[in-house]
Amino acid sequence: MSASTTPGPDPRPSGGLDLSGRTALVTGAAGGIGRACTLRLAAAGARVRAVDLDTGGLTDLVAAASGLPGPVEARPLDLTDLDAAERAAAGTDILVNNAGLQLVRPIEDFPPEVFSRVLTVMLEAPFRLVRGALPHMYAQGWGRIVNISSVHGLRASPYKSAYVAAKHGLEGLSKVAALEGAEHGVTSNCVNPGYVRTPLVERQIADQAEAHGISPERVVSEVMLAEAAVKRLVEPEEVAEAVAYLCGPHTSFITGASLSMDGGWTAH
Repeated sequence: MSASTTPGPDPRPSGGLDLSGRTALVTGAAGGIGRACTLRLAAAGARVRAVDLDTGGLTDLVAAASGLPGPVEARPLDLTDLDAAERAAAGTDILVNNAGLQLVRPIEDFPPEVFSRVLTVMLEAPFRLVRGALPHMYAQGWGRIVNISSVHGLRASPYKSAYVAAKHGLEGLSKVAALEGAEHGVTSNCVNPGYVRTPLVERQIADQAEAHGISPERVVSEVMLAEAAVKRLVEPEEVAEAVAYLCGPHTSFITGASLSMDGGWTAH
């Protein structure tokens, strides 16, 4: 759902990136941004470990990746099993921390158990995945950590206490990993999109409509895109291209950064 009929960019991956021989791990890979990142990295030749709870979505993803230069391996995993998450990251050259969940509620009505789960999946699990990936990256003198943050890693919105807290924490974790990893040839960056056309955002539209007492159409135009100069949702493939760029040969000096893809939101 978008406030504009202006078409998005061509979703086909651009050329020029060769990740042959590299192993990548993408969390939340079964749909949305994670699916787009998995397909983009596989198109560049990387062997991709696709991590998600959604086994059906992973099966569809593997089928969609058939014929790409890099193989995609389904790795069903609950990221709240932190020990398993750390083990899954061993031996990876590229780590894309993407998995997330959202609940829109005022703080006084926000279930503490959901707050805890959001922080576990979106902050503790990325820490454990980074921890599991770094020994191999350090040993070979090369690694790429890309954390899918959000405009909400840079700005807050009401009713999203857990999500905003997790994304702000992820920003800090990413910067620490950048400082520690620099001498080992490892970069760590965040990509910060605005609202992306994903199932997670579609659910947010419904939640926000209920919270604000307005129609879904007004949620998109008056809430989600209110601060953006570009009045459309971000496409998952756009985010995947930014991730691929940060894994490429010309970005070794980009680390500890937050790459905004927010249509001008943070320009205010």
